[in-house]
Amino acid sequence: MSRWRSVKAKQLLAALLRTGWEVAWQKGSHRRLKRAGWPNYTFAFHDDVEVGPGLLGQIAKKTGLRPEDL
Repeated sequence: MSRWRSVKAKQLLAALLRTGWEVAWQKGSHRRLKRAGWPNYTFAFHDDVEVGPGLLGQIAKKTGLRPEDL
């Protein structure tokens, strides 16, 4: 069983912003996020899209997000 649960993209973005990520720029639903010490991450989800556990795990590896951050 995955330790991640499905969440809406707007909840995921809010968690990333709380953990120190900032929006560098936005064009449509694509947002480039930046954080010191990490490579930039492109967040390309519409707010109401459901992001599943598998994809959350992949995002976590690139952003340092933890399940408790959600």
